[in-house]
Amino acid sequence: MYDILEYTKGIEMINTAVQKEVEKYIDNLTKPVGALGELEEIVIKLAGIQETKNINIDKKIVIIMCADNGVFDEGISECPQDVTRQVTYNFSRGITGINRMTSFSKSDVHIIDVGVKGEVHSPLIHNKKIKEGTCNMCEGPAMTREEAARAIQIGIEAVESLADKGYQVFGTGEMGVGNTTTSAAVLSVLTEEDLINVVGKGSGVKEDTYHSKTDAIRRAISKNAPCKEDVIDVLAKVGGFDLAGLCGVFIGAARNKKAVVIDGFISAVAALCAYRIEPKCAEYMFPSHMSKETGMAIAMKALGMEPYFHVGMRLGEGTGCTLTFQLMDMALHTLYSMATFEEAAIEKENYIGIWK
Repeated sequence: MYDILEYTKGIEMINTAVQKEVEKYIDNLTKPVGALGELEEIVIKLAGIQETKNINIDKKIVIIMCADNGVFDEGISECPQDVTRQVTYNFSRGITGINRMTSFSKSDVHIIDVGVKGEVHSPLIHNKKIKEGTCNMCEGPAMTREEAARAIQIGIEAVESLADKGYQVFGTGEMGVGNTTTSAAVLSVLTEEDLINVVGKGSGVKEDTYHSKTDAIRRAISKNAPCKEDVIDVLAKVGGFDLAGLCGVFIGAARNKKAVVIDGFISAVAALCAYRIEPKCAEYMFPSHMSKETGMAIAMKALGMEPYFHVGMRLGEGTGCTLTFQLMDMALHTLYSMATFEEAAIEKENYIGIWK
C-alpha cells in the first residue's frame, strides 16, 4: 500500500516558463489581450501541465467511482440502496447520462466498483471492491484508516494505469446512494461550515428525509470527532469509498502531470480533500459546472475556483466534466488556429486603441 503522504511529495508545480511563452503567443493573436477570457487561461494552464506548447488532449476519460454508504440506514435518501448497483451496471451498458455525454464529447469511461453492495457482473466494470459499502457513520467510523487509504490508492492506481495508456485528461465521476450525505459531512468538517450551508437535498429528498440527513451528519461528526487537519481521518470517519477514491484520482493526476476536471458536489469535495493533503494538486484541476447542491459554492470557494458553467445540473457521474472537455477542445482549436498580427498583416500598435 502507498504511503499517501509520501507519494504526494513527488507532486511538482506546473511549468510557468512554458506558460509565459504560450501567453506571449496568445497575446499576439488578432484580438484584444485577454479577450477570450477563460479559454486563454485553459490553454495556458494545459501548457504548464504538459510542459510544452504542443498541447495534446486527444485522449480523455472519466473515472467513475461506485460505492454504497452505510449511513443509508439512517433514512437519508428516497432512493432504494440497490440503485447504486443498478446504475453501476448500466454504466457498462452505455445507456446512462455520462455514457451519452462522453460519446458526444469523444471521451471514454472507466468504471470502478470500489464498494458497491452486491455483485455487479460486467467485464467493463473494474472490481476493486474494498467491501460491500461503508459502515454506518452514525454508529462509528465509516471505514478504517487503512480502508480509506486503500480507496485513495485505488484512485491513484487507476490514473497511473490509464496515463500509461496515453490518457491526458481525466474526469471525476461517482455513483453511490447517500454520497451527498457523506460529502456534506466531510465538507462541514474541513471548512467548519454550519450544516445548513452544506447539506442539500441530493436526489430530491422530501423535507422529513432532509432533516434525517442533517441529523445523521450532525450525529456522525459528534460521534467520531474527525480531525480536520488530518484529511484521511476525516474521510475514514465520515466519508465514503467513492469520495476517497476520487481524492486519489486528483492526487494521481497531479503526480503524473495530467489535467483533471472537477464535476459536481461530490467531486468538488474530493478535490478539496486532495488539495488539503497537498495544495499543489490544485495546479492540475479544472472546474466544470456549478452543481445545484447546496454545498457546491462552499467547496469551490475553499478551492479558490469558479466553475465555467452554470446550467443547473446535479446528476453527478462525471457529466459536468464532458462540458469542460469540449471547452478545452474549443480553446485549443481557436487559439492555435487564429492568425497572429503578422499573419493578418495588421500593425498591432495601430489597433490597440480600438480594443481598449
